[in-house]
Amino acid sequence: MALCAFYAVWGLLLEVAIAFGPVPRITWEHKEVQLIHFNESKVSNYSTLLLSEDKNILYVGAREVIFALNAVNIAEKQHELHWKVTEDKRTKCAIKGKSEQTECRNYVRVLQQLNDTFLYVCGTNAFQPTCDYLNLISFELGGKNEDGKGRCPFDPAQSYTSVMVDEELYSGTSYNFLGSEPIISRHSHQSPLRTEYAIPWLNEPNFVFADVIRADPNSTDGEDDKIYFFFTEVSVEYEFVGKLMIPRIARVCKRDQGGLRTLQKKWTSFLKARLICTIPDKNLIFNVINDVFILKSPTLKEPVIYGVFTPQLNNVGLSAVCAYNLSTVEEVFSKGKYMQSATVEQSHTKWVRYNGEIPNPRPGACINNEARASNYMSSLNLPDKTLQFVKDHPLMDDSVTPMGDRPRLVKRDVKYTQIVVDRVRALNGSIYDVMFIGTDRGALHKAISYENGMHIIEETQLFPNFEPVQTLLLSSKTGRRYLFAGSNSGVVQSPVAFCDKYTTCVDCVLARDPYCAWKPLEASCIDIFKEGEMERNWIQNIGGDASSCSDKVRENPLQHTFKHGSTAELKCSQKSNLAQVVWKFKDDVLRVESPKYRLLEKALLIFNLSEGDSGVYQCLSEEKVKNKKFSQVLAKHVLELKKMQHTTVGPAATAAPTEGNSDVPKVSAVSTEGSTAHISTTHMVPVTTVRILTKPIGPVLTSVASNTELFNSIPDAVPEKTMFLKSNDNFLLMFLFLFFFILFLCLLSYNCYKGYLPGQCLKFRSVMLLGKKKTKSDFSDCEQSVKETLVEQGSVSHQSGEQPKPAHDTGYETEPDCGNSQLQAGDSQASREAKDKPFDVKCELKYADSDVEGD
Repeated sequence: MALCAFYAVWGLLLEVAIAFGPVPRITWEHKEVQLIHFNESKVSNYSTLLLSEDKNILYVGAREVIFALNAVNIAEKQHELHWKVTEDKRTKCAIKGKSEQTECRNYVRVLQQLNDTFLYVCGTNAFQPTCDYLNLISFELGGKNEDGKGRCPFDPAQSYTSVMVDEELYSGTSYNFLGSEPIISRHSHQSPLRTEYAIPWLNEPNFVFADVIRADPNSTDGEDDKIYFFFTEVSVEYEFVGKLMIPRIARVCKRDQGGLRTLQKKWTSFLKARLICTIPDKNLIFNVINDVFILKSPTLKEPVIYGVFTPQLNNVGLSAVCAYNLSTVEEVFSKGKYMQSATVEQSHTKWVRYNGEIPNPRPGACINNEARASNYMSSLNLPDKTLQFVKDHPLMDDSVTPMGDRPRLVKRDVKYTQIVVDRVRALNGSIYDVMFIGTDRGALHKAISYENGMHIIEETQLFPNFEPVQTLLLSSKTGRRYLFAGSNSGVVQSPVAFCDKYTTCVDCVLARDPYCAWKPLEASCIDIFKEGEMERNWIQNIGGDASSCSDKVRENPLQHTFKHGSTAELKCSQKSNLAQVVWKFKDDVLRVESPKYRLLEKALLIFNLSEGDSGVYQCLSEEKVKNKKFSQVLAKHVLELKKMQHTTVGPAATAAPTEGNSDVPKVSAVSTEGSTAHISTTHMVPVTTVRILTKPIGPVLTSVASNTELFNSIPDAVPEKTMFLKSNDNFLLMFLFLFFFILFLCLLSYNCYKGYLPGQCLKFRSVMLLGKKKTKSDFSDCEQSVKETLVEQGSVSHQSGEQPKPAHDTGYETEPDCGNSQLQAGDSQASREAKDKPFDVKCELKYADSDVEGD
């Protein structure tokens, strides 16, 4: 509970303590940029990628299939190999409680280059992991079917990582069906090694990355090559009600042979340490590592480790990127303190610093020249005291701290999943590390570090369905650089920069992209690495100073026409998320907060156009970089109001006025301009129109041009029939009106005849049907029917003693017309005949009283 409460409070503090982080300057939608896709129907989980830059081939491992694609254009498939599970294995897998349709398949998890001829490949194989050798010439499996335990996970959902070093596979995964025995192992015919199965060594790890760091050949200490593993595991130092996750870096030596008696076939060089990625002044801790990339470059003195982190309880979608020097890591392993199990009871701390004597040679160290001078030629010669210490103390007390003691990048409302880094030399000679970071929403962020700050150059939506980026590779071959991203649905190939999308010099420079520069002679933004030679007159400034730009304004007047009092839409679109759109009217900043204006994302609306709205409107993009403001005109609109004088044509074109109404104007002519027609009358009323001349500068919407072509195609004179209804239309409307009126009268008469309408309609029906006073027989039938009903009820009441039932209510007020229920004599036969007659037709007594009086 203490841990949960801590993270709950910490999560609330995040809302106040951390800003949103840098905003991507440009956001490219999936359809806005040119991306190359590869996917096959009924194939999923393209999560394993291997790039062979020498052969320009991208190998893709998916569910039950391996592809070989052209690395220049991945849409070109070169080879395809299906690697399916037998029906027998699928049945056994289903019996063990796994899904036969999803889990009991073969998910390719290991693709490693063994040599020029073979790839070493492994798959889950329906929870029976299997490895084999793929012949790159015939693109067929060798049929070895080696046991893949410890090399490939059983469950496709389990974490894993692997790296091939000198034809030996180093992997981190689970060793059993349940996934409860994690190991870091080396598979070699001469000396296979693995970690000790003990909680202090590995405690529920989640492996993310592994790579080798070669020893410096010019070094005099005779150090060994080292393989580094990165994972997140449950803390063994502290114990709470919940599980506290800790990011780790572990290291083993390539020439490790294991111990002679202690740690036989186990690592003697395995050590692990904690990776720190925090913001100290805000007490923000990023304790889950998602991916790692080790940047190795000839221009670097030492490799740099980049990792993407998230908090354990990531309720605000926070992510961070931390960078570490390899020397800092080595110092922790070679000179740091060890930790040991604590014996203090009733304490959350289970491991404490070890302050005792450290054996010699140093536990966990690789065999170097100093050890060889002491006659320790290999790990098999190490004393048991050293080996036992390593077995009991695999955890270092010192932690690996990031460069600058804080993250390079902190971003809110995003979860980073993958990272690759490219080292780029700009035109001025400065070198920048460009980070490409994939997200769980299928996007890619490109960011650089400049003057102790981060700038996110752009955000590109790689996958239209917003699925997570599972794998990210970078091809940094000279003159051709691509990114390859794998997901569940397919693979996407993207260039490292979209320089050609910047159409002006200011845009190209403000992008602050070290790949891009403005070429004044061609007036285009180019990728400097695609050019044969670099010229000095190219314009590039990573600091964002666009003062050297001199974009020429090219006007292309376009015309729109609006009616007086209507609404004008002035279109203007800009891509920079760091810029503000400013509208100017007659060289003054327009107050768009006025009710007369409404600023949309890509347009300005002006309501109720009048003469005061005429003038020049400019749409500007203003972007501030280092206290300097750079603006560029995106579009210019000219609103011109003019009064059009119309002349009266001859009598042949004049319509005759309506009889009895001499005030009706005579239509003489119709003139059009743009898309609005204006009518001239004999009263000579001036018609005010609004003409909008659009003069875009810089980016111009194509829809405006198409509208102009449409306006230009409208003739100068429009016949009268386009403005008024033709005579045929008048006759048609009159016919329809008479038809529906007659139909209404018929329906009304029918309902009145049937007695469906009460009140005055009954009077009308009585007059129409009778025409004259009713005969006596008609009244007697009605009277007799009422008498019979009341007499029969009375007789029943007299004989049985029951209460008389009320007479049937017909819905008409017959009581006053029938003499207030006073009974009169009549024979029963007449009563029975009256009962068979329709009562509602014969009971119009209200209009039969005169017949009674006549008798």
